[in-house]
Amino acid sequence: MHAASSHRARSALIWTLKIVVSTGLLYVLLSRVDLARLWTIARTASIGWLVSALGLYFLMVVVSVWRWELLLAAQHVPATFGRLFNSFLVATFFNNFLPSNIGGDVVRIRDTSRAAGSKTLATTIVIVDRGIGLLGLVFVAAVGATLAARMSDAIGPIGPGVLWLMLAGAITVATPVLLMPHRLGQLLRPLRALHQEWVDERITRLTHALGRFQKAPRALAACFAGAIVVQAVIVVFYAAIAHAIHVDIPLAHLAIVVPITLIVQMAPVSMNGLGVREATWSLYFKQLGLPLESAIAMSFIGAGLIMLFSTSGAVAYLSRKSGHRPMAHGPSESR
Repeated sequence: MHAASSHRARSALIWTLKIVVSTGLLYVLLSRVDLARLWTIARTASIGWLVSALGLYFLMVVVSVWRWELLLAAQHVPATFGRLFNSFLVATFFNNFLPSNIGGDVVRIRDTSRAAGSKTLATTIVIVDRGIGLLGLVFVAAVGATLAARMSDAIGPIGPGVLWLMLAGAITVATPVLLMPHRLGQLLRPLRALHQEWVDERITRLTHALGRFQKAPRALAACFAGAIVVQAVIVVFYAAIAHAIHVDIPLAHLAIVVPITLIVQMAPVSMNGLGVREATWSLYFKQLGLPLESAIAMSFIGAGLIMLFSTSGAVAYLSRKSGHRPMAHGPSESR
C-alpha cells in the first residue's frame, strides 16, 4: 500500500513538472510575439500546400511500415503490410494523444508479439527499428548542417562536425551489439540477481534475435536507407508548411532544425514535447534572423497536421473487430 501510494505521488510530481515546463515555455514564447501577426500567418496559410504536407506525412508512414516489415521478415515473423499499416496508424494515434511518446511502441509490440511468439522478440524489433531511425535522423541533420555551412555562415547551434561525430559514435556503439550479440548478453547477466530464470530466458531471446539480424545485413541496410528517406520526407513535410505560410528558409536549414527538434522532444521533460518543440524552432529561427512568429507557426501547424493525420489511427482502432488482434499467428508469450 505504501509503495503504491509513493509511486502515485512520484508520478503526479513528474507530470506536474512536465506541465509546468510546457506551459512555462509557451507562456514565455507567446509573450514575446505579436499574437495578431501569429494568427494572421496561420489564417492565411495555403490550403493546397497544407494538403500536400499531409500527403507527404502519409508517404512517411508508408515507408516506416515498410521498414518495420523488413525487420519482422528478418526475424521470420509473418506479417502482412495491411495489418502492419493498421497497427502503425493506431500507434501514431496513441503517440500523439497519450501523455507519453512510447504508447505507440506498446501498441506495435502487442500487435506483433503473438506472431513473433515472444514479447521480447517483438520488443527487440521495435527497439532496433527505433535505433536505426535515430541513426537516419542524425545522418539527415549532419548532411543538412554540412550543406548549410557551405551555403552561408549561419550553420545553426550544432555544427556539422559535431553531428557527424554523434553519428560515428552511435554506429560505433551499435556495431558490436549486432556483430557480437553474445557480448551484450554477458553485459546483461548481472540482472540475473533480480530473477535468474526470467532474465536468462529474455537474454537468450534477445541474443538470438540479434544473431538473426547479424545474418540479415541487407535488411538492416535497407532499413537504414528507409530511415533516411523517412527523415528526408519529414523535412520536406515542413518545407511544404514553410511554403504554405511564406517562410523563406533553405531546405538545408530545415534538414538541421527538424531532426534537432525531434531529438529534443524525446527528452521526458515536457508534455509530448509541447513548449520544448516551439522553443527549439524559435531559437533556430532567431539565429537565422527569421521572425519568432514564423517559428511558432511552423511548430504549431506541423504539430496540428500530425495530430489531424493521427486521428486516422482512431478510425483504424475502432475498425478492429472485438477481440481481434492483428497478426495473431504462432504461440503467444504471456510473460
